Amino acid sequence: MNYSLKDPKNTHPTRLGEILLLHGSVRQNDLDHALTLQKNREARLGDILVAHKYSTPNAVDAALRAQISGESLDITASPPDPAVLKGLDPKACIRLQALPWRKVGATLLIAAADHTKEKDIAAHFPGRIRLIQADRVDIYHHIEHHFSTELAEAAATLCPPRFSCRTLTLAPQRTLSATVIGLILGLALAAPDYTLVMLLLWALVSNFATTVLRLSALIAFLKPRPATPDTGCLSHISDHRKHPRVSILIPLFREDKVIPALLSALGRLTYPKELLDIKILLEENDTTTQDALKKENIPHWAEVLVVPADKLQTKPRAMNYALPFCTGSIIGIYDAEDRPDPDQIDKVVAHLLAAPPDIAAVQANLDYYNTQDNWLSRCFTIEYAAWFRVIMQGMQRLGLPLPLGGTSVFIRRRVLERIGGWDAHNVTEDADLGMRLARFGYRCDMVDSTTWEEANKVPVGWIKQRSRWIKGFMITWLSQMRQPIKLKNDLGWIGFLSLQTVLLGTATAYLLAPVFWLMWLGLFGAEWAFLSLLPDWFWKFAFPVLLIGEAVMAVISVIAVSRKRTFSLLPFILTMPLYWPIGTLAAYKALYEVIVAPFYWDKTTHGLD
Repeated sequence: MNYSLKDPKNTHPTRLGEILLLHGSVRQNDLDHALTLQKNREARLGDILVAHKYSTPNAVDAALRAQISGESLDITASPPDPAVLKGLDPKACIRLQALPWRKVGATLLIAAADHTKEKDIAAHFPGRIRLIQADRVDIYHHIEHHFSTELAEAAATLCPPRFSCRTLTLAPQRTLSATVIGLILGLALAAPDYTLVMLLLWALVSNFATTVLRLSALIAFLKPRPATPDTGCLSHISDHRKHPRVSILIPLFREDKVIPALLSALGRLTYPKELLDIKILLEENDTTTQDALKKENIPHWAEVLVVPADKLQTKPRAMNYALPFCTGSIIGIYDAEDRPDPDQIDKVVAHLLAAPPDIAAVQANLDYYNTQDNWLSRCFTIEYAAWFRVIMQGMQRLGLPLPLGGTSVFIRRRVLERIGGWDAHNVTEDADLGMRLARFGYRCDMVDSTTWEEANKVPVGWIKQRSRWIKGFMITWLSQMRQPIKLKNDLGWIGFLSLQTVLLGTATAYLLAPVFWLMWLGLFGAEWAFLSLLPDWFWKFAFPVLLIGEAVMAVISVIAVSRKRTFSLLPFILTMPLYWPIGTLAAYKALYEVIVAPFYWDKTTHGLD
């Protein structure tokens, strides 16, 4: 199909809809409906027509070619002249969906995918230009090919150096780190009892801070709030505000087993498909997942991006690489095994449209669909329910910095670009992002929607995943604390103490758990000399505080499990004291990796369910 507009009298239509009508590629009623939808949506007419099956992709492409004098170009068969690409800004070319192709005399021929950007293209390329219609995917492919080094480097260094853990000097200084650890071990050998007392006191302080945070979050969660207008659906947003385009990043690595279920879950999303821009991100060396995707029918609202190979291979690096290719004003993240509620993006968009500008991101609840597989998956579900459905909700209401989850986070793009994207070197880029947003004066909200994931039910896999999380918390704390006074000024005292409790407190709880075990054994008759160094009045204070902490966490777990109506999990809350010690193994693995492999990403295996 090829439409031509070369009539010298210019009697042919020049609008997309008119061209499609002229050639019988769309019905008038369908075109009228699509034009009505376009009034309140940040979507091109062609995307609406294809999404609602009012026309076909081939017919729309042909009409687009007709809008640019009927000329079209296959830049795969006839690549751009390298001479006209020198000195170009690849990110600008991506944004414009245009790439210079040839210089003919004084005229620069530009391959363009979207003629509506003609004014912006002309402003970026001064002088005489002429646009030739080309496929957007082909344009992107050539941009990636010619500028792969620049784009890969930008992805790794997008986060400003003063916020990125890549500029940390502690981890590479192995000699200094080994010296410090040696001194601690030497002190422990020379005066083991006093060393254990010091560690116990620190663990008790950390535990007390964590209990205060959890109790405060619980009270804030239970406190009645004034009724607010329902923002759970787009129909409550005023007609003069357009529904935004949403880009969703889905980084995959060795995820061939879950691809069919992932695509099925994405297909069930109820947000208008013409407003979805889904980027499936693959690593260049992951041929297994690439081959698996080739067997699937990728919908027109999704596309695959291959991230160039590099010595640094992390999820945040892949997302930074994809960010320039996104066309949405809201950026979301899903993991390979995710099954979001179908109306999740509708709720997210409605929330962000109704929220004040300082609400930069929203986080959905995370839960597990394989809860009943075994004891480990049940305890993992209880932990997640307590964290996302009660503690995070309470922290939000208290205005505290939220350590965001790695998936089902949706961020205003302008804010994400302002703060420098994700830290490509941080293995918990989500927690780091939440803290960095707070430092820039932004807040994060929880949204009443759930994404269902696969609980890691294999002990070895659980330990590997948890070690990555704990290592990320350690590195994020070290990174944020390089300038503690500046951090305190950015967050205020309450936010500063909250960060210490969440990041440092979590690592401390796991690392010093063996000291608590010795203490409890002493309570039941074991004789430890270090316990006698502390007076009796101390124990009369310490034990009740510890019991209160356990009770607070138990109450939070009961409320969280009951609210999601999974009452079969209630008895397993009593077994949680046996669940937490597994994390101690993960914590010591994390501590080791902070020194020898701070940026190593220990991959979680999915598709076991």
